[in-house]
Amino acid sequence: MSFQVKSGYIPFTQETVVHFLVQHNFIDPSAPLLVKEIGDGNLNYVFQVQNKATEESWIVKQALPYAKVVGESWPLTLDRSRIESEALKQAHSLVPEFSPIVYLHDSEKAATVMEDLSSHTILRKGLIEGRVYPELAKNVGTYLAHTLFFTSDYGLGSAKKKELAKRFSNPDLCGITESLVFSDPFYNAESNAFTEELRPDVEILWEDQDFLTEVASLKHSFLTKGEALIHGDLHTGSLFVTARSTKVIDPEFAFYGPVGFDIGAFIANLALSILSQEAHRTEEEKDGYLAYLFGVITEVWHVFESTFRSLWDTYLSEDNLYSRSYLDIYLHSIFVDSIGFSGCKIIRRTIGLAHVEEIETITDPVTKLAIERKALHLGKKLILKRKNIDSIEDYIEMIQEVL
Repeated sequence: MSFQVKSGYIPFTQETVVHFLVQHNFIDPSAPLLVKEIGDGNLNYVFQVQNKATEESWIVKQALPYAKVVGESWPLTLDRSRIESEALKQAHSLVPEFSPIVYLHDSEKAATVMEDLSSHTILRKGLIEGRVYPELAKNVGTYLAHTLFFTSDYGLGSAKKKELAKRFSNPDLCGITESLVFSDPFYNAESNAFTEELRPDVEILWEDQDFLTEVASLKHSFLTKGEALIHGDLHTGSLFVTARSTKVIDPEFAFYGPVGFDIGAFIANLALSILSQEAHRTEEEKDGYLAYLFGVITEVWHVFESTFRSLWDTYLSEDNLYSRSYLDIYLHSIFVDSIGFSGCKIIRRTIGLAHVEEIETITDPVTKLAIERKALHLGKKLILKRKNIDSIEDYIEMIQEVL
């Protein structure tokens, strides 16, 4: 093998995950159980185990020592399982209504037992089906404001923040983000994947030196801005939702990074959903659903900003007593970063290693290609013009211009 693991680590099967739960006193060995492997991600095994007698159920997530999407040639540290568990606990301590409960983490097995959210739907799938979630934007904006403010210098204090940052050093998964979001899509990397008909558009990006310089600037921000504990992979597949409830999952990419990265990742995925609507909605349905999605993007930012301001006014740490005018400057810098990072994410999800389901499932190749071209155009505009976009409403207008 090209990777090393701790003694005692064995990848779970449906049988051994039951033994694991018995060992940790979650279930009686004689209980009638229903066990399913439900994970469809690239890095982990995920099992759902239900006691049919009591209807209790648990999710067991186990990290693999390599990237499942590639194989054993791409080794990964199992410590990311600890990071994910601690990040979930950190979020739950701040916004318990938006984070699943973690019951147990076993570092030797690189496994975490957590709350079963099967009563919820993955947000990406719900959006593809055209569902409306009235509380989504408010919940996500609140989650972002609380988790990012209270892990920053401003909400935590400089010394405590530095101590927390040490626990969330995450070089392996940061390396994945650096490559797949900020490097590979911008040259002819082996990991890229796109239809040949898109190549002329892609090569225009690769040859535009002014554009590549702006991408390099955003990559530098990602590498150097340790502002807060960020989720690191906050896309619409990382949220479980109902009409009223929102739960943020899968923070294994968590580390101390730029605040704007989580915001940018989320609104980028909504922008891709918007671009895909012509393939998923009838003409009668499309305008109403587009209005809903535009409203989510707008409200997420406004809730984040207003909540962050309120937290600043109430909880600003004593060793960081900045003026209110500085807060305006800081929030503007977060906004500019968010716009730029969203552009990188849009391009990455169009020509990089892993695409988004709402575009990949389009069966008409002409429609799919047209949407992918719009995505590349939008991503490039956002990156180049991010410093001249003054409001989230301007961001919406830029999306509308490419539709």
